[in-house]
Amino acid sequence: MNRRSLQMGLLALAVGLAGAACTTMGTGTGETVGGGPGVRFDWKAEDAVKGQMTATFADGKTYSGNLFQITSETRVDDMAPLWIGWHRFGRRGFGWDYWDAGPEFIKHYSGRVVANLSDPNGDHMRCNFRLIRPGEGMEGGGAGKCQLSDGHTIDATFPAA
Repeated sequence: MNRRSLQMGLLALAVGLAGAACTTMGTGTGETVGGGPGVRFDWKAEDAVKGQMTATFADGKTYSGNLFQITSETRVDDMAPLWIGWHRFGRRGFGWDYWDAGPEFIKHYSGRVVANLSDPNGDHMRCNFRLIRPGEGMEGGGAGKCQLSDGHTIDATFPAA
């Protein structure tokens, strides 16, 4: 193998590894508070601050949508999907302080992952996870709560990868 071929091969390997490092995936579990079907959470982070999540209940019902890791650099304008379906409950709805597009949102949720998921019928589930190692994102593990639009809650756990 000549030197140029070796350099091109190493470059291709580096690009491939860099691309692979950008997307991370994992799973978590949840239990409905007060009884009800268990939940499996599948997440895929497209970069360090956003991704997709799907919550599948043991009875087959599925919710999916965007997730965001909140940092001090996060712009509220970039997270518009978080509030879809929740304004009808008022500014704080069902006891979730700061769940609106105001400046306190970033301060309150920094170091956490938040998500707004919906099912095919338009019902919503919002989630708030405190990360164990925020520098690693969801891969570092975490735990938190999700809330359905009817007020029921789910305790969720995500093991570290």
